Amino acid sequence: MTDMDKVVVVLGATGQQGGSVAAALRADGWAVRAVVRDPSGHRARSLSAAGVETVRGDLGDPESLRAAFSEAHGVFSVQPSAGQAGADVTNEEEVRFGTTVADVAERCGVAHLVYSSTVAAGPTPTGVAHLDTKSRVEAHVRSLGIATTIIRPATFMELLMLPGMGLARGHLSFLMSPDRVHQLIAVRDIGRIVATVLGSPDRYAGRTMEIAGDALTGKALAEHLTQAAGRPISYSRLPATLLAQDEVLGKLAALADDGRLAGNANLDALRAEFPFLLRFDRWLAGPGAGLLEEALRSVDTGTALR
Repeated sequence: MTDMDKVVVVLGATGQQGGSVAAALRADGWAVRAVVRDPSGHRARSLSAAGVETVRGDLGDPESLRAAFSEAHGVFSVQPSAGQAGADVTNEEEVRFGTTVADVAERCGVAHLVYSSTVAAGPTPTGVAHLDTKSRVEAHVRSLGIATTIIRPATFMELLMLPGMGLARGHLSFLMSPDRVHQLIAVRDIGRIVATVLGSPDRYAGRTMEIAGDALTGKALAEHLTQAAGRPISYSRLPATLLAQDEVLGKLAALADDGRLAGNANLDALRAEFPFLLRFDRWLAGPGAGLLEEALRSVDTGTALR
């Protein structure tokens, strides 16, 4: 039996990252098992229709995870975060979920665990609780007695398309100054990278990898958006008054300034290793086209960063 005949368990498969991982693994011929709260839900049924096995499970229920991980070759681990809009989870719960997944994977004899963290993670605390949770989970993952790989994705290109970013008004507002470079990645490419990692365990076991597909200033983002939208799109940093009033946003902007949130991935090396990585303009013309169209006509409901 080859590795491709074995099962990879994907957490968060009804969301962005997990969904991209499940799709990429299926495209590469892997057997995929998704842990979902409700197998009868619309997104879970869509996974089933795509050839993904769905099993009921809950991050807060280790026994359900043990059942889901039974005889699995690999696990992709991502958890909901208190930093996500509408996420019903505390920072301590995120850490508990992430460490529980890691422990259960080890006890079940999983050969390879891939954990999705954040570009800002590391030994030095950021001061932003929902980012520092990832550093705590990373440390636990590294202590396991099984092969592990940690990925640290840059800012999702998809994030810039959310209603609160202001594209419907012909303007984009984000964390960095207009001339400051910020790295980005398409969610689709996260899945493709994880599939590559799981397909080459000897090459990637033990590695912690910052991943991105492009690095652009705010002005360059606006230029690409203007061309793709066929109408002027300008860029500015989030208002100073908002950054001063909102402690977390202010800290995130500071992290963008000092480079931790902006990203430090070696793009040339990554593109050599993963030639499918999309630059922002290619993403806008491909997977992001529908999201851009929707963003241009959406109603702004406030900042989408939290």
